[in-house]
Amino acid sequence: MKKIYYLLAFAALAFTACQKEPVLQSSVPLSTKQALTITLQASDYAKLSSGYPKTALTIDNLTDANTYIPQILNSEYVTAANGSTAKVTYTVSSLFFKVADSLLTDVAYTLTPADYMLLPGNKFPDFSISQVLQWLPYKYPTPVNNQLASLTFVPFPATLTPPYSFLYFNGAWKQAYTIQPAQYTTAGVGKFDQFTASNSESSLVSTFSFFLKNDFTIMDTIRKNDLVFVSFGYFANSTNYQRIKPLEFDGNSFVLPYTSTGVATFVKANGAWKSEPVVAYTLTSADITLIETGAAGSAAAKTNLTSFGDFSNAWATTDMDAAVIEALLVDIKSPQTNTLYQITFPNYNSPAPDPLNFIWDGTKWVAQQ
Repeated sequence: MKKIYYLLAFAALAFTACQKEPVLQSSVPLSTKQALTITLQASDYAKLSSGYPKTALTIDNLTDANTYIPQILNSEYVTAANGSTAKVTYTVSSLFFKVADSLLTDVAYTLTPADYMLLPGNKFPDFSISQVLQWLPYKYPTPVNNQLASLTFVPFPATLTPPYSFLYFNGAWKQAYTIQPAQYTTAGVGKFDQFTASNSESSLVSTFSFFLKNDFTIMDTIRKNDLVFVSFGYFANSTNYQRIKPLEFDGNSFVLPYTSTGVATFVKANGAWKSEPVVAYTLTSADITLIETGAAGSAAAKTNLTSFGDFSNAWATTDMDAAVIEALLVDIKSPQTNTLYQITFPNYNSPAPDPLNFIWDGTKWVAQQ
């Protein structure tokens, strides 16, 4: 089982901030039918009015992708014409961690004199970190998993610099590694002690990894695959957040744990983006015979198809698209408009190529490769 670190420390070494990475999607207003390819960034998730992806910056599954991504597209690509399509790549995290609420006004709390007395046996109006951890169950007797508390209190010893973040995770309150004012300054965001959407996901990970790797209290005991929860200020859409980012030590650096990507397709119809229905179809032997005698493809490619019954690299992309359309015109007499048809075909190559995508736009088949 992985050991999870919840330490607060401070790195005062010099740091060169990572260069900002460009946003991958276009922000140019669209007025014609488009085939968009988009990779979601932090600034895109910030367009959501609610839902866990707004703060987690990940989406758990395709069902949730079909719920949340159209909200982002409807906000960012308002002028895209009906019939436009969007192929959207999003981050998927299998780490069971979601901060239900990281809005700073909801999670920030300053202890009152009466709060210190909630801890049995305490007579002093100040707390050490260990005392805060003992006190939290008395202040929050019914916490929910992943509940975050950003606490300001009179510290003991006085060298501590609240606020500090605490996370209720897997049945217990834990201390998070909280980014300190000097670290924000080192990262180039010291004016407000907050990161923003201009700080890309990769730059945040790189920045936090730098701080952790230069913190001897972490590196003296860290082991490969151990987790550290980093708490940091974040500003988006005129709103202040205190976010948590879990990082895993891979033996050399701290990286996002267990992350992968998902891809979903969407279509603009009746003035709004929606998840794109998908129809799967596999070319049959009859289709192969039809293509062998059709107009698409070179003589050499069709000879190869006749000899082996599958497609090879001899088929250029445009020829392959045209050949599949020949089969679709015969096989699908009443295609659904703006529905994605994913076509699987017999092939020679290994690994097998992805299915080919086509949409009937109302008058003709259009390849979506």
